[in-house]
Amino acid sequence: MGGPFPRRLPSAYRAAARRALRVTIAAGTGFYVLLYGFDLAVGATYALFGAIAMAGLSHLPGSGRQRAMLLVGVVPVCWVLITLGTYLSVRTWSAVLGMLVVGFALAFMAVGGPRFAGAATGLQLMYILPSFPPYDPGSLGERLAGATFGLALLIIAEITLLPEPSALPYRERAARAADGAARCADRLRTAPYTLPEAAQRTARALSAGLRSSQVPEAERPAGAGARQRALAHTGLATRTLLGRLTVLPPPPQGAVPPADDNGAGGEQVGATKGPDPLRAVMEVARETADRLRGRVPDGRAYTALQQARQVLAAAEGGSPAALRRNAALLEVADAALAMSTAADIAVRGRAADVPAPGRFWYARQRAPRLWWRRLSGHAAGRSVFFQNAVRISLALAAARLIAGIDTLPHGFWVLLATLTLTRTTVRETRTTERKALTGTLVGALVAATLLAVVGTDIEVYAVALPPLMLVTFTLGPVKGVGWAQALFTVVVALVFAQLAPATWQLAEFRLLDVLTGSAIGAVFGLLAWPRGAHDELRRSVAVLLRIAAEIVVATTAQIAAGGRRVPVVTAPGHRSLQHALVMAESAYAQYQSEPQGLGPPQVRRDWQAALIAAHHTLWGADRLLVPAEPVVIPPLGREASESVIRTGDRVAAGMLLTSARMDPTGDTAETPAPLHAPTASATMATDPPGAARAYYATMSWLASLASDLERLAAENATEAETDTDSDSDSDSDSDSDSDSKQGQGQGQRATTVAASRAHPASAPDDPRSTHEQ
Repeated sequence: MGGPFPRRLPSAYRAAARRALRVTIAAGTGFYVLLYGFDLAVGATYALFGAIAMAGLSHLPGSGRQRAMLLVGVVPVCWVLITLGTYLSVRTWSAVLGMLVVGFALAFMAVGGPRFAGAATGLQLMYILPSFPPYDPGSLGERLAGATFGLALLIIAEITLLPEPSALPYRERAARAADGAARCADRLRTAPYTLPEAAQRTARALSAGLRSSQVPEAERPAGAGARQRALAHTGLATRTLLGRLTVLPPPPQGAVPPADDNGAGGEQVGATKGPDPLRAVMEVARETADRLRGRVPDGRAYTALQQARQVLAAAEGGSPAALRRNAALLEVADAALAMSTAADIAVRGRAADVPAPGRFWYARQRAPRLWWRRLSGHAAGRSVFFQNAVRISLALAAARLIAGIDTLPHGFWVLLATLTLTRTTVRETRTTERKALTGTLVGALVAATLLAVVGTDIEVYAVALPPLMLVTFTLGPVKGVGWAQALFTVVVALVFAQLAPATWQLAEFRLLDVLTGSAIGAVFGLLAWPRGAHDELRRSVAVLLRIAAEIVVATTAQIAAGGRRVPVVTAPGHRSLQHALVMAESAYAQYQSEPQGLGPPQVRRDWQAALIAAHHTLWGADRLLVPAEPVVIPPLGREASESVIRTGDRVAAGMLLTSARMDPTGDTAETPAPLHAPTASATMATDPPGAARAYYATMSWLASLASDLERLAAENATEAETDTDSDSDSDSDSDSDSDSKQGQGQGQRATTVAASRAHPASAPDDPRSTHEQ
C-alpha cells in the first residue's frame, strides 16, 4: 500500500524545494532578462549572484514576509559593498586591505543575532564579487542596477511564492505563559495549596515554549535595542515566575494564608485579613498578558503587588516553615514585578515607567549606545564571535592576495570556497573540505564533459540552467556539502558558458580555485583557534566560577554582618560576573554546534549547570544585597552567622575546585574532587533556633548553587540528563561599558552557528534569574 517510495517528501526536502524555487525564479529571471533582453552581461551576472548570495548561500530566518523585510534593509548595504569592492579592487593591496576590514566587520555582525548572522555570508559575497576582474569602475552603475534588480525579484518571490505561515510571535508566547502563571497563582490560593501534576506539566510546557530551542530564529528577541532586551527579559522573568510557583511550599500545617477582602481565600475559616500576595501575582500576570497583546491596563495590579511585597518583607518571626514560605513568596512577587516591568518596556520602549535603573538599566538608553555596549563587549580575544571574525577575515584577505598575485582565473571562486568551507575547528574544516573537494571533482568532470560535448550551443545551457538550479538548491542543503559543491560546480559552468565562450578548461579552473580556497581555509583553521570553542568554553567557565566564588563569599559575609543598605544598580562583583557569563554563553552556543570528533572519550560535564550557577549567583546577590529602598539590616545571630559563612565558604570552595579542573591552562587533574556542598534538605535540617528571615533566604540560595555544582562535578554527566540551560541567546549585556553580549549557519559557519543555534533551556524547576539583564 505504501509502496517502495514515500507518499510525501520529508519536511527537509519540502522546505528546501520551496526555497530553491524562489531562488531559481528570482536569479534566473534577472539573469535572462538582463542578458538576453538588454544585452547587459555585467548586470545579469550581478542579478544572478545577488539572488543566489542572499537566498541560496545564506540562511535568512523567518517567514517569507520577514525575509523580504530584511532584504529591503539589505539592499542599501549591498550598494555600499559593491561600490567599495569596485573601487578597492583596482590595486591588489587595497583589495586585500578592504577584504580584511570588510570581512571582519561582516563576520563580527553575528553578535547582533540570527538575522544579522544569516545575512553575513550573502553580504560577504556581495563585496567579494566586484573585487575581481574586470577592474572597471565605469561599470559600477550597471553592477548596482543588476544587483538591485535581482534582489527586488527575490523580495517579490519571498512574498508571493509558496509563503510559509508566520510563526507564533514571542510576545504571544510570553503572554500565554503569563496567563498560565496567573492560573497557577490562583490555584495556589486555595487548599491544598499545591499544584496538581497536570498543572505542573502545563507550567513546564509554557516555560519550555519560551526556550530558545523552541522559538524560531526570526522570533527570538536577540537585538540590542531596549524593546528587544526587554522582551527577552520578559521571557526570563515569566519562566522564573512559573518555576517559583511550581515549587512554592504550602503554608505550615494548621495555618491559612492571608486573604484580602476580595480574595476567595477570605471565605475559609481561620484566614487572616491583609494583602493576598498570590492574588496580586495573579492580577499582575493577567495585566502583563493584556499588555503584551496590545491592551492598555491601568497598572493597579502592579501597585497592589508592590504593597503586598512590602508587607511580606516587613514580616518577622514565625516558625522555620513559615519563614521559608515567606521567602519563597517574596521570590514569586519579585519575579512577577520584573515580568510586568519588562513587558511594559517591551511594548512602550523608552516611554515605559521604570521604577529604578538596576536590572532595567537599558530602558533609558538609546539604540546606538546599546549596540556599542554589545559590540565593544565582544571586541576581545576571549569572544568566539571575535575569534570567528578574525579567522575568516584573515583567510579571505590571504585568498584575495594569492588570487591577485597569481592572477588566478575566476579568482572569485577561491574566496567563495574559503568563505563557505572554513569551519570553527580544524577537524571540522578538514572533514568538510574532503567532502567538498570530492564533490567538486565529480562536478568538474560532469561540467567538462558537458562543455566538451555541447560546445558553444548557448541555447542548451540556457534551457538546462533553471532545472539544474532547482535541483542544486533543493538537494544541496539536505544532502550535504559534497552534493552542494558538485551541483554548484555544474551550475557556474552553465552560467559562465552563456556569458562568454567556454571550454572544458572552465571546469579545471573551478577545481583549481576550490582546491586553493580550501587549502587557505585549512591553514587559517589550523593557525587561528584550531579547537574552536572547546578550550574557550573551559577557560570561560573556569573564570566564571572563580568570580562567582568571590561573590558568594562576599555576599554571605555581608548578610552575616548586616548594616545599612541602599539601592544601587547592582551588587558588588555583578558586572565582572555578567561579562564572564556573556563570554561563557557565547562559547557554549558555538560548542554545541561543533562535532566532537573521534578520539578517547573525555569527561563530559553539564556545562549548562555552570551557566545556571552563575545566573543563580547574580540573582541571589542582587536579591539579598540590593533593596528597593534604603534599609538597615540587623546582623544575624552568632549561630546563624557561622552557619551562613561556613556554608558559603564550602560552596565557594567547590566552585574554585571545579574551576581549577576546567581551566585548560592549568595542571589540575581531571579527576573530580569530592564536593561537600550541602543539599537543600541537609541545610534545612540544621537551622539554628530563632534565625531571621534573611538566614533562610541566603541558605536557600546557597543550596541551589550546591545543586548546580553537584551536577557540574558529576563525572561523565551528559547535558541530556538535566533539562537546564542558560538560554544563551538571551540578551545578557552587562551594565558596564565594556560588557555586552547575544542566541544558531550557512556560508561562513564559524560566525553564523554561534549566533543562531538553539540550546536546550532550563526546566521550570530550576528557574533562571530575572536579574540577567
